[in-house]
Amino acid sequence: MVPRRADCFQDRAEIERLRRALADGGSAVVSQVLAGMGGVGKTQLAADYARHAQESGAVDVLVWITAGDRATVVSGYAQAGVEVLGADPADPQAAAREFLAWLEPKAGAKPCRWLVVLDDVADPADLAGWWPPASPHGCSLVTTRRRDAALTGNGRHLIEVGLFSRSEAVAYLADVLAAHGRAEPAEELGALADALGCLPLALSQAAAYIKDAHLACVDYRTLLADRATTFAYAVPDVLPDDQTVTIAAAWSLSIDRADTLRPVGLARPMLYLAALLDANGIPGAVLTGEPALAYLTAHRAAVDGEGDPPERGPVTHRDAVGALRALHRLHLIDHTPDSLHKTVRIHQLVQRAASDTLAPHQRDQTARTAADALLAAWPAIERDTALAQALRANTTALTAYAEDALHRPDAHEVLYSTGKSLGGSGQVAAAVGYFQHLTDTLRHHLGPDHAHTLIARQNVAYWQGEAGDADGAAAAFADLLEDYLRVLGEDHPDTLAVRHHLARWRGEAGDADGAAAAFADLLEDYLHVLGEDHPYTLSGRLNLAYCRRHTGDADGAAAAFADLLEDDLRLLGEDHPFTLVTRAHVAYGRGQAGDADGAAAAFADLLEGYLRVLGEDHPDTLGTRANVAYWRGKAGDADGAAAAFADLLEDYLRVLGEDHPNTLIIGHHLAWWQGHAGEDPVAVV
Repeated sequence: MVPRRADCFQDRAEIERLRRALADGGSAVVSQVLAGMGGVGKTQLAADYARHAQESGAVDVLVWITAGDRATVVSGYAQAGVEVLGADPADPQAAAREFLAWLEPKAGAKPCRWLVVLDDVADPADLAGWWPPASPHGCSLVTTRRRDAALTGNGRHLIEVGLFSRSEAVAYLADVLAAHGRAEPAEELGALADALGCLPLALSQAAAYIKDAHLACVDYRTLLADRATTFAYAVPDVLPDDQTVTIAAAWSLSIDRADTLRPVGLARPMLYLAALLDANGIPGAVLTGEPALAYLTAHRAAVDGEGDPPERGPVTHRDAVGALRALHRLHLIDHTPDSLHKTVRIHQLVQRAASDTLAPHQRDQTARTAADALLAAWPAIERDTALAQALRANTTALTAYAEDALHRPDAHEVLYSTGKSLGGSGQVAAAVGYFQHLTDTLRHHLGPDHAHTLIARQNVAYWQGEAGDADGAAAAFADLLEDYLRVLGEDHPDTLAVRHHLARWRGEAGDADGAAAAFADLLEDYLHVLGEDHPYTLSGRLNLAYCRRHTGDADGAAAAFADLLEDDLRLLGEDHPFTLVTRAHVAYGRGQAGDADGAAAAFADLLEGYLRVLGEDHPDTLGTRANVAYWRGKAGDADGAAAAFADLLEDYLRVLGEDHPNTLIIGHHLAWWQGHAGEDPVAVV
């Protein structure tokens, strides 16, 4: 019984690939394995090929077996033996063996062209000893969700069946709705295809639901987006195309099977973690770090009936990787260990189906664990910009799935890491918007005077200043200071920190004398409350020295920076970011004092430290390269400065984009030094 052709069946590239692969007229066995996640249309592709072979007269014997387990495989062969050979039905094993032996090529015998289809193989072990034989006259076709090594070799070839392309998905939706007198704009069909991840089975069941409920595509997308409604609710009462299971039920079977694979009982809780993160790529370190291991240890599933009994004791890194491989083997995820930043990819509907099975308290707990896992994987210093981007994307996805959980009982630290990472990567305007949204959310959840709400407001003001609005930042910190004095008091370290920021942005806004006076007063309080070696005290000294420079006391500022550098090296070490900043001020002071060669050399030495500590794409590293180029030009090498700024501009455009203020500044420097070098300045930004 070959399954009937689905309504509005779409011709796909896989059909031609399959026909070419099976059209082998040589002596080698032709055996193809169609592998893919549940719902991609493997059975329909196999059925299309089987019908084509039968209708074109390409085969004499066609056997179709739904191969859910070993017993059904043996039963299918036995039935074929009875019908083709007249084998004894009372002994299925013997009848099955007799049929497989008959498929073997025999010298001098009239060749029989055959095709055996083993559909939906659940476990490759079920086929051990039951694969169709090698024959120049026959071929076999297997469909499965598995991708174990045992499925390939011995002349068998794997064909990965993927999702519909977006154009195929839109064409399918248009055809199936048109068959019922419905038409939707192409953009709405595309939006629905995107929402369903172009998964054929999901598209089929969604189209049936839309027809039955007489909904528009936009209404179905609204239903799908409603997290209060499980995905299982968004399927029709009667499934189309003789389908027997919903998408959610199909994947539930795959999850059950994955949980029986070694390490037993870990696939399901691992999938729950992945279900709340970024479908487009999760760094491997997030799912194999200590928070993830502790979660897996606590939630190892008890699997009854199949597989080895669950191991006892803490889950190890190797166990966690094994759980990812088990999910990969069932096509529930794509696990590519060589891709460090996007090690795990997962279909958005697999995520939805998995997370829908969690009770609210389980989902909240899993979300907090996922946040812990992201934070543990987040480096203190972001050298790897691609990793930082991946971590931000995963935090964004987690927040979209379970934002409330990340604010109970208080705001999770990973929420602040994301915003700071945005700003630190040069996306300062995005950081302002991010922290403003976080502030509004925290006001709602925790109240206006909660410490986390106040910290979020600090970040809004800080990145507002970094975005170029020094006056706005100073005004915001002035307002914030009143609340800190009221809530925490004048000697609280956070209150002192707000005074620090207020003084800094007053200076940036043009009030250098007022900033210098404010930092002088603040430094006394730092020394009194925190002591001379506290990082806040060191920062206060740096800013006071900076203000002295801008009020005309260059010598006093140079001496203060030199003293501060000694203490930074003693307390923080040479690679601490704060030490690097102080070294930059010392180097700048040398240039300001007339020693351009010394400044260029000092910044060149400092650049090595930034490259080592922060990496080549960090904004501070790029800024240090700009200082090297600038002082090189001031020392008389205009050609070298112009060439350095030309190279630097390419990196600014790549890392920060053409509209970033610092990119524009580098463009102006390039034009200026090109003019001094005798070149014609060009429009660079």
